[in-house]
Amino acid sequence: MPGNFKLRYLPVAQADLISIFDYIAKDSPNRALAFIEKLDKRIGSLEQQPLLGRIPRHQKLREFGYRVLIVESYLVFYIIRNKEIEVHRVVHGSRSLDYLI
Repeated sequence: MPGNFKLRYLPVAQADLISIFDYIAKDSPNRALAFIEKLDKRIGSLEQQPLLGRIPRHQKLREFGYRVLIVESYLVFYIIRNKEIEVHRVVHGSRSLDYLI
């Protein structure tokens, strides 16, 4: 399935990235910017390799067609639809996933 896919962030995923930036920026704005750039680059790699993320263990997430890309301690939940990657959420791995379902 390699190829050129279009990447689209849902508004809630965009809000997640802003929250992550704000949280890290409290200690270090430079580190926050560097981490968001790292996240963006890694997520951007899905355009060429959409199956880079793994299928989640949680049954409901699998049923909905989610894949999850791990970037350090953050989980990027996305769905592949035709030639588009929809990024649904970007959350810290320590958070409960029940609210995603």
